[in-house]
Amino acid sequence: MVRFYDPMDAADLARVEVMLKKGGIEYFLRREPEAGIGPMQVFVAEEDLPTAEELLPKR
Repeated sequence: MVRFYDPMDAADLARVEVMLKKGGIEYFLRREPEAGIGPMQVFVAEEDLPTAEELLPKR
């Protein structure tokens, strides 16, 4: 698994979770020790990374 996304807040995390679920991409959440108390980081399988990146809307 590779880190895919580091959300800015809980709303950002929820948006990314919905996007991944709609795209059929399995993911898991983990809080990195150096990340402090912010939202959890999103991890996906390495082979799903290109597809997940395509699903992520550009800001």
